[in-house]
Amino acid sequence: MPRTIRDVVFVDGVRTPFGKAGPKGIYHETRADDLVVKAIRELLRRNPDLDPAKIDEVAIAATTQIGDQGLTIGRTAGILAGLPQSVPGYSIDRMCAGAMTAVTTTAGSIAFGAYDIVVAGGVEHMGRHPMGEGVDPNPRFVSEKLVDESALFMGMTAENLHDRFPHITKQRADEYAVRSQEKAAKAYANGKIQQDLVPISVRRTSPEGGETGWGLATEDEPMRPGTTLDSLAGLKTPFRPHGRVTAGNAAGLNDGATASLIASEEFAREAGLPVRMRLVSYAYVGVEPEVMGFGPIPSTEKALAKAGLSIGDIGLFEINEAFAVQVLAFLDHYGIADDDPRVNQYGGAIAYGHPLASSGVRLMTQLARQFEEQPQVRYGITTMCVGFGMGATVVWENPHFDGGNK
Repeated sequence: MPRTIRDVVFVDGVRTPFGKAGPKGIYHETRADDLVVKAIRELLRRNPDLDPAKIDEVAIAATTQIGDQGLTIGRTAGILAGLPQSVPGYSIDRMCAGAMTAVTTTAGSIAFGAYDIVVAGGVEHMGRHPMGEGVDPNPRFVSEKLVDESALFMGMTAENLHDRFPHITKQRADEYAVRSQEKAAKAYANGKIQQDLVPISVRRTSPEGGETGWGLATEDEPMRPGTTLDSLAGLKTPFRPHGRVTAGNAAGLNDGATASLIASEEFAREAGLPVRMRLVSYAYVGVEPEVMGFGPIPSTEKALAKAGLSIGDIGLFEINEAFAVQVLAFLDHYGIADDDPRVNQYGGAIAYGHPLASSGVRLMTQLARQFEEQPQVRYGITTMCVGFGMGATVVWENPHFDGGNK
């Protein structure tokens, strides 16, 4: 029996405020799975017309799937969030693109007709589980020169990208980072971010380890409003002497979680749920692991080709700012100015943080807000580089498009 491919839509997305990883971070005493639970519960609260029993799947990504990020977190978080036990779940790992992969994988199942609506998201508690904890890379990678040894260290891959594109200078990366901080501060001042944040109760401790009471996390901790070029110029380059990558022009080590509702458009409209974005195409591509930041360039080319679109058709870009150099390489390739107003209008990961597997849905929630505000824009993309040499891109259509100019 022939099947009809169904349109897939982004219904809603939320996230926790992102925190700084480590003993001084807001989530030092908070479990990773509890962050996901709060996000799922908030989705249900915001969409009371959705019968939780109709959720077909819970797909949650985590890069380091041990401890409180293990035990098939999609299943356990669903139960902890109060979903009926009939709702299944699973976990995903595609490093930084984990949540993005949760969305696209389940979207394929929706398009096929196996699911009607799912929860898809991600979590990373880098304070509890640093990237690479417990892994054992096969020595053949280096001994047989399958990859350069630097591929195992994300900061070194960013330095390699600077080597490959020497015209992307440290000053240019710093200038981009300052703009990211400024745009994030402006987005907060204009109330663009807070509406999709889930307040999180957090237990606070003193530097000596004693408990000092409870607080409420309501905004992103890593942001550094007021950042200037002068303040960035003197920062250390930890990955290479006299290098170009610093804590100021890269995303930090962070904790946080995201969750979204993805559905068939038919189901969403019948259930009275919002339709915030329509999925057009997506693509994942592998690149040389030692320059993993190059990944969004070929993945975007592939996703655009599948959609029958060109870069000129894209009116809004949400590019994950793992490193400024990675975004700048993308913009240069496509002939887009560093300060193009279509790019990361609310700022990016350099300001908000990048809790690895969760970040893909943050890009989507920000793009969805921009679509609502800008009905003259028809298409936008969410894209990111991925550890060990990959790129990921999703092309979205604005359901509010009014036929205006791109």
